Amino acid sequence: MTKKQRVAIVGAGPGGLTAAMLLAHRGFDVEVFEKQNQVGGRNGALRVDGYTFDIGPTFLMMRNIIDEMFALCGRKTEAYLDIRELHPMYRLKLGDGRDFSPIRDAVKMRAQLDALFPGEWEGYQRFLAYEKRKLARITPCLQVPYSSLGSYLSGRMLRALPYLDAHKSLFEHLGDFFHSDLLKLAFTFQAKYLGMSPWLCPATFSIISYLEHSGGIHHIMGGLNQLSQALAKAATEDGAKIHLATPVTEVMVTHGRATGLKLQNGETIQADAVVLNADFAHAMTHLVKPEHRQRWNDAKLKKAGFSCSTFMLYLGIDRTYDIPHHNVIFAPDYRQNVREIAETQVLSEDPSIYIQNACVTDSTLAPPGHSTIYLLVPTANNRGSIDWAKEAPMYRDKVLELVESRGGLSDLRKHIKAERMITPHDWEHQLDVYAGATFNLAHNVGQMLYLRPHNSFEDIRDCYLVGGGTHPGSGVPTILESGRISADLIERKFNTPT
Repeated sequence: MTKKQRVAIVGAGPGGLTAAMLLAHRGFDVEVFEKQNQVGGRNGALRVDGYTFDIGPTFLMMRNIIDEMFALCGRKTEAYLDIRELHPMYRLKLGDGRDFSPIRDAVKMRAQLDALFPGEWEGYQRFLAYEKRKLARITPCLQVPYSSLGSYLSGRMLRALPYLDAHKSLFEHLGDFFHSDLLKLAFTFQAKYLGMSPWLCPATFSIISYLEHSGGIHHIMGGLNQLSQALAKAATEDGAKIHLATPVTEVMVTHGRATGLKLQNGETIQADAVVLNADFAHAMTHLVKPEHRQRWNDAKLKKAGFSCSTFMLYLGIDRTYDIPHHNVIFAPDYRQNVREIAETQVLSEDPSIYIQNACVTDSTLAPPGHSTIYLLVPTANNRGSIDWAKEAPMYRDKVLELVESRGGLSDLRKHIKAERMITPHDWEHQLDVYAGATFNLAHNVGQMLYLRPHNSFEDIRDCYLVGGGTHPGSGVPTILESGRISADLIERKFNTPT
């Protein structure tokens, strides 16, 4: 590389920041343009009256991916982040009222299975053994781009093919190992990371629950938002410039090639390559002119499948609760709940609810004696007809009542001192998430690998995609991988040494 090539990145989410960190370390002139006044995007922090919340992701698995990204830049994760494993991983309140708290300690795990699901231990062992082999075959396929159909003929893909299990659903696949439907559900709730129904989600993604059970769930002190802060710090140490409160209005395209960015303040930024870390469909419909999008035009976006959305409550409270860090409260009729989200797109009368009680691990998030409660309710995205301006207050009350009666947070409403709510409408109109689909494009077979928007974007040369809307998909570890893949593609484009 005879001169520093200039890379302009739209958005300071974890994918964009990973690309920025890697490219800056490799000698590129990197500038990141973020519309918010902080880094992170959906992986940012929400601060309300002395309480700190993660805006979006709260589960951290595959911490080895973080270690790998920092190691590629000659750094150690421990110099930037304090990461701690959680025991148990989470508490599952099953539809029949029983509590199941998976843990990586084999003796304790077997005792729970024997007590709650007699006879299932052997199936659990077979599940772990199968998924270990499956992960080893699939992982190499998630670390490379899919820019042509020929990618499917690679040796790595052919070796993985017998383990993809894309011909059946996640729930069906778990039936190969477990007899109890409730136990199967305990290994399918992870489909929420993809915003999909376990009865529709490809069985490929059974590796997610295996990753939890084999590698554990972790917490970053200060919140998962601290990952974005750490990536930004490492990137700037190697010379990257991050511009906050600097919205981008257009990706400039000349003769089919990305040449830079237009900013809201009227400035234009010339670049040799552009990286898009904005929500994919929002970027297509707001930052890229229609004439530059042939394959991902408006008609295709309207036909595309998108994930569910989420109704969020962030509560600062003046007491602490003795429940685990992560809790999932299943609806008694979980299948009906999922059907209402994904198919009929109506508000569930009896929803499933995720509760994060982070202060049981991390007291830095709230004033002394206080704690933070984060509530997430999967809901239909905005392709349905739910009127959130009308429904939100009543739905808030319903969720809080269920959390008090079934979640172990008695008298929660009496202790609320600070509150923030985000509805699917807010995700779309305030946080620029297309259709409020919090987990981006769905991960069905027709929207995976080559059929997902390419890391080297197929509609515009020298434009690269990172984040949940491209390969490998949504979820923090895979988003970091998208940053690595795109950084490698840019490096290869300009013939720089590894």
